[in-house]
Amino acid sequence: MIEFTNVVKTYDNGTTAVADLSFVAPTGKITVLVGPSGCGKTTTLRMVNRLIEQTSGSILLGGEDNAQTDTIQMRRKIGYVIQNAGLFPHQTVLDNVCAVPYLNKSDKQASRDRALELLELVGLDRGYASRYPWQLSGGQQQRVGVARALAADPPYMLMDEPFSAVDPIVRKQLQAEFLRIQADLAKTIVMVTHDIDEALKLGDQIVVLKEGGILAQIGSPAEILAAPADRFVADFLGESRGYHALNFASIAELELQPAPTVRLGESSAAGAGTWIVACDANDRPLGWVRADGSGEAVAAGRVTIAQNVSQSRGNHRELLDAALTSPNGLAIVVDEQGGFAGTLSPDVVIRDAAAIGRGARESGLPS
Repeated sequence: MIEFTNVVKTYDNGTTAVADLSFVAPTGKITVLVGPSGCGKTTTLRMVNRLIEQTSGSILLGGEDNAQTDTIQMRRKIGYVIQNAGLFPHQTVLDNVCAVPYLNKSDKQASRDRALELLELVGLDRGYASRYPWQLSGGQQQRVGVARALAADPPYMLMDEPFSAVDPIVRKQLQAEFLRIQADLAKTIVMVTHDIDEALKLGDQIVVLKEGGILAQIGSPAEILAAPADRFVADFLGESRGYHALNFASIAELELQPAPTVRLGESSAAGAGTWIVACDANDRPLGWVRADGSGEAVAAGRVTIAQNVSQSRGNHRELLDAALTSPNGLAIVVDEQGGFAGTLSPDVVIRDAAAIGRGARESGLPS
């Protein structure tokens, strides 16, 4: 747990970057700091490991005041990931990952073995170990940066715009990889981002800051989307707040509707014009095919490939996406094993989105 209590940062020229900030970053969770430029996000982050010293107030790491502990030892217990990875250009990938364990005088072979495991954990095979940072793409460098931050198995991680310097496709891949790693390791993480989509996707808790480091609101993504504290927070979330909220509505309890199915290479008795779910030999849905009444076997070329939604893990946004890209306006839902479970109409999503909009209008905030 990282606990801020009445933290203030005022510079010599009188500028207040952070004003009386209090919040708790829970153990094993991701807390994301968001807000407009100049709101003190990075200053707040850097006060945790004392790259910037607070003017007053306290910051506790696991109950210990960071101002009362040895700075060097404290920093070696905190993984730090920044934009563009910040790798040492003259060192190999393996030595970059081993940097902190070497400083801690850990066993060299054990550190190198662990570094190789971490490279695989972040999605890089061991062949990258002997390369230098300049031989890697931006996304690969960021993966190495995450591996380096994890190398000493720190209980805490600080992440300052870690994925902002890569293209959107790589960024999405890195976010997914990061969530997978966090699900296994459960680090206590504080992250800074300017991207509200990224904050909503990655954060267990979101801290919204106003200019001057003033706390505007704190809560889970679902809580903030459903009930922004004021117009500032609502405006910061943007006009697509209702659409974002669909990420947090599960489809698990929705009643599925049946649909006829057919395996590739087999024929269907369905009448001409009927939409059928085409499946592979293991009954996993591939997409939709429209019966022509000929009784001929269904060939792969006739199938309109469709996005599938998991019944147990899917949300309303995925359902809406699947339905909008379906040739008949229905989403295909699969079970835990990937087999066909049924279909869903997007009507339920539209009703929920409308309900969110009504709640925003009743609160006097923009929807």
